[in-house]
Amino acid sequence: MRNIRIGDYLVEEGHITPEQLQQVLQKQHETKDNKRFGDVLIEMGFMSDVKFAQALAGKLQVPYVDLNSFEIDGETARLVPQDLAEKNCVIAIGKTGRRLTVATDDPVNFNILEDIKVKTGYDTIPVLATRNAIRKAIGKAYQMSELGDLGVDMTQGEMLDDEESRDRVESAPIVKLATQIVENAFRMEATDIHIEPFEKYTQIRVRVNGDLVDLMHVSSNVQNQLSTRLKLISGMNIAEKRVPQDGRFSQTVDGIPLDVRVSSLPMVHGEKIVIRILSTGAIKTRGLHELGMSDYNFRLFESMIKCPHGVILVTGPTGSGKSTTLYAALGAIARPEVNVVTVEDPVEKQIEGINQCQINVKSGMTFPAALRSILRQDPDIIMIGEMRDGETAEIGIRAAITGHLVLSTLHTNDAASTIVRLIDMGIPAYMVASSLIGVVAQRLVKVLCPKCRKQRMSTPEENELMHIDHSVPIYDAVGCNECGGGYRGRTAIHEIIHCTGQISTMIANNASTEQLEKAARENGTKLLRDNVSDLVQQGVTTMDELIRVTYAV
Repeated sequence: MRNIRIGDYLVEEGHITPEQLQQVLQKQHETKDNKRFGDVLIEMGFMSDVKFAQALAGKLQVPYVDLNSFEIDGETARLVPQDLAEKNCVIAIGKTGRRLTVATDDPVNFNILEDIKVKTGYDTIPVLATRNAIRKAIGKAYQMSELGDLGVDMTQGEMLDDEESRDRVESAPIVKLATQIVENAFRMEATDIHIEPFEKYTQIRVRVNGDLVDLMHVSSNVQNQLSTRLKLISGMNIAEKRVPQDGRFSQTVDGIPLDVRVSSLPMVHGEKIVIRILSTGAIKTRGLHELGMSDYNFRLFESMIKCPHGVILVTGPTGSGKSTTLYAALGAIARPEVNVVTVEDPVEKQIEGINQCQINVKSGMTFPAALRSILRQDPDIIMIGEMRDGETAEIGIRAAITGHLVLSTLHTNDAASTIVRLIDMGIPAYMVASSLIGVVAQRLVKVLCPKCRKQRMSTPEENELMHIDHSVPIYDAVGCNECGGGYRGRTAIHEIIHCTGQISTMIANNASTEQLEKAARENGTKLLRDNVSDLVQQGVTTMDELIRVTYAV
């Protein structure tokens, strides 16, 4: 069994079909950079990197280790030189006597294991882990530990009172500190970094799963140097500290290139810096099946994006995943024979094969100006980052009526109110009725950690909120070593109104939000609260999240 090819082994074990195996082999043969079979398999989406690593470990009879939930001793890891670890994607995770346990994604490459033995003087025992997990672990073990050398306090909000520690911060290389703040935030899967100056210290917080958590505190003197460094690499004017500025820079973390946006705002005790971490094309765009839609919503959305012309709107507050949904839709409908053009401010993710246009208001490149030019570029599909005003909305609607498929976003609370908002923006009701394919309203809810969640029965008040008439088992967040406060990641909930003939007629007759919502529910639309209620009853999220995301709806 161990001598058969990995592809045949995966087919025998039922992980992939023979047809999928042939597709992977064909793709591997066509690639020019000699990619490994497993890399091609994962890229094509037939298996996740974790599932493949577990299957490979079973075939090779090598232990599989989940490094994301494994506590690695930094001193042990650093027995292997950093350049050797990064070059070969290996990390030492344990030491017993003169034996070193080494995590690798290629346990049959004995040359790497021999190099480690020569460099360290230890015999090596290989275990198998995913490449992404190893890279993340390398970053933590070799670089995060250096924050101690910088004199940065990482004790979740305790200020630096030790004079010697403060002196070390002030004399530390600020370049290294700025780099590592971004690296640490990315490894925590944070979306934003807030550097906030106060009188006696500067607080650095990161937004993880939608909530701000303390990362570290530094002295006020370091804050000035830190803001100068960030403004310098972002292309801002470092001499100007009285007006807000915006900039951007790129940084590679664990082999993944990031697009980093920076905003500065003058405050009482200095400039507050907010950093937005955006993934680039190096991180695969999510597919439609990865958006967390229910089966009903998935089928409805899939049928909507098949329409050759019309408008599809995705709505929700800032940070609710609207852009992710739009990019997933573009990825599903973009083909070599169609011309896809986007107008964005800013371009959040660069996608190969799609023409993306960046708004620049100072130079006169506004949404309306860009859209008028794009309509002369022979587009088939247009994605408008946001319909901010009536002029942009009207051009988008007219483009849909003249035979284009238009995707865009709006900031509204729910799907039904989006339709009324368009009419309020000055678009004639008949134009909205004839062009609108459908509206997707969405929110992000935090997902419970499956290892520490605590079960209980719902109360009568909670039953009322979930629109049920009997108590059911639900779960509360607890918190453990593997999660942040009882939650691990987020998923999306959706409310989709498909503009059928009945609803289009109601739009043309200036129906109210309540009337549109009632008609949509009769057609099968599940409201946001209904969707999150299902997740609560499935044990995916909590009542706290239901109240938080649907309170204003």
